[in-house]
Amino acid sequence: MLTVAQHRPIIGRFSPSPTGHLHLGSLTTAVASFCHIKSLGGQWLLRMEDVDFERCKAQYSTSILQDLDNLGLHWDGEVVYQSDRQHIYDEFIDMLKPLTYACQCSRKQLQAYLQTHNNTTKPITFNHASKELSQTQDLNQPLIYPRLCLHHSYDAAHPNSKIRLCLPDTLSAFYDGIQGVIWDNPARSLGDVVIKRQNGMINYIFACAIDDGLQNISHIMRGLDILPMTAGQLTINKACQLPHADHHYHLPLLHNKDGQKLSKQNLAKPIKDEQPTALLIDALRRLKQPIPKDMMDGKTDEILAFAIKHWNNQPLIQQSSLGISDDN
Repeated sequence: MLTVAQHRPIIGRFSPSPTGHLHLGSLTTAVASFCHIKSLGGQWLLRMEDVDFERCKAQYSTSILQDLDNLGLHWDGEVVYQSDRQHIYDEFIDMLKPLTYACQCSRKQLQAYLQTHNNTTKPITFNHASKELSQTQDLNQPLIYPRLCLHHSYDAAHPNSKIRLCLPDTLSAFYDGIQGVIWDNPARSLGDVVIKRQNGMINYIFACAIDDGLQNISHIMRGLDILPMTAGQLTINKACQLPHADHHYHLPLLHNKDGQKLSKQNLAKPIKDEQPTALLIDALRRLKQPIPKDMMDGKTDEILAFAIKHWNNQPLIQQSSLGISDDN
């Protein structure tokens, strides 16, 4: 007898932020998520995560769509734009009101507080090797907000405030198909996240969790840099009474010559005007997937069909890097 979980459709997604043109790092993630979900017979959805209305531009969304189409990475269904879904996020914020509070702390106030309370605001992470909680000084992780405004309810008495969501102080684990068992405590690693800024901008973590739930995403394959947000997103799904992905896969990252993650912020070169077949083969090789020599002159649909048929996560397991890009 089949369970409810076994009846769930297989749905993956690619969700770029259109703050610039597609580059090799994001392309590699797109190729991996596409080939993986298609190898399982699933749907591949496309979602533009353009909640950042200060940095996201319509021309970048158009450029990304054109690049994916030229590469043969054809998505299923209509493209979802988060910028059209503000009313949905606001509804869930209202639903979560008992777990939120208004915050009016300025950067100057927080800096002054952190100078005298620095030891209490470092993120707490779980070391998988030693099975112990420890404080970290990883510069890529945010300092934990010290709850100075916890007593402020989000109501008319505190207009024009940031809205923070309390995350549970509970250690839990989830399984990642590439990185293994991941332990995390969202209250200690992320703290009370801002889910809506004073200017009305919705937080990426919040919008992503809600949309994954509403789109019934079952498989998430994305970059390793997003792994620290996953426990928090699972918590948000639960609080919003939404389904969450059953399968997570956090891919190794592509780096530039300085050892930084290849990204728009680090001026990664756009893939515009590059040869589609050469780009696909480069991405698949970095993903440690088999590419026969006679495929070098193949068409994009032939290359992708072969990659889908032979897709294998095994070479990526426990890896953190896909190497150095020559494009930066």
